[in-house]
Amino acid sequence: MLKINQIYHKDCLDFLSQVKDGSVDLAVIDPPYNMHKADWDTFTSEKSFFEFTFRWIDALIPKLKSNGSLYIFNTPYNSAFILSYLTAKGLFFQNWITWDKRDGLGGAKRKYSNGQETILFFTKDGNHIFNYDDIRLPYESIERIAHAKTKGILKAGKRWFPNPKGRLCGEVWHIASERHKNKINGKTPKMPHVTPKPLELVERIIKASSNEGDLVLDCFVGSGTTALAARKLRRDFICSDNNKHYVELATMKLENFDKNN
Repeated sequence: MLKINQIYHKDCLDFLSQVKDGSVDLAVIDPPYNMHKADWDTFTSEKSFFEFTFRWIDALIPKLKSNGSLYIFNTPYNSAFILSYLTAKGLFFQNWITWDKRDGLGGAKRKYSNGQETILFFTKDGNHIFNYDDIRLPYESIERIAHAKTKGILKAGKRWFPNPKGRLCGEVWHIASERHKNKINGKTPKMPHVTPKPLELVERIIKASSNEGDLVLDCFVGSGTTALAARKLRRDFICSDNNKHYVELATMKLENFDKNN
């Protein structure tokens, strides 16, 4: 079995075959989307893409603990098929999360412009970890909330007072993409990875669905966001990617974090 708190240069199926069954508390998976962004994101057909997707899902499910959680990123279209497959496998559907990437202007003229990705949240059973208080967000109605702090708001015959930690997190996440956040003079620079996920987004997932000391897995770790978020939040991790350059990049991120903290 593989050691934890390491990033491995391995194909996802080879990697998962060496992870102990029932050992993972949380899997955060950002797999290929078949959008032809790079060689690793390009498949000969939609059929071959879903065959690959379902193979790694089948390999991953046994690695989760009985109360483990699974998050999968993808396009809304692909996510519809993935959701159906996970449901057929007996996993518990929890949420279809829409990530609003704040990613600038779209160019679509025959349909609505794309500006989102989907994050599917599934669990092995209904006894999963969910730390809702740890991911509360600021209230949006500032004046109304300020008034409610002192006098409350009458709801169904009872006085409601706002939670000092903020409101509960919903299913639409407004978090700017790394591509959008790193623009220089309005232009998008070339990124070390073509599809990096924002650290704050992955941190939200890890805070919600694991506790300190839990094991987080990512078999498409890319530039290392999942591993870095886990390290920051005092979780253990075990990650892999089949691209040697990305593994080196991810490892460097961890080393820099450790050096400065």
